[in-house]
Amino acid sequence: MDRSIYHPPVKRSVEIAGHKTSISLEPLFWDMLRSAASREGVPLNALVARIDAERIVSATPPGLAGAIRLWLVSQDRGDHDAEGAGAG
Repeated sequence: MDRSIYHPPVKRSVEIAGHKTSISLEPLFWDMLRSAASREGVPLNALVARIDAERIVSATPPGLAGAIRLWLVSQDRGDHDAEGAGAG
């Protein structure tokens, strides 16, 4: 990757359940999110919608951008149960 990992967040629009919303993530996380969607064979919006649905039902839901970052890190660590990541 040519750009620095210390790049400020970039705001992009996504559509969740037919509603547009914007999310600010650092380029590194946008790259990771696109890779995860590709790996899972789903559109980026579908993956974001799934992460959003998971975060909403959690005991202490973070904001959507934070949930995406946490989900990505949990996937990178091999924590396949994002809901249980950080427990124990």
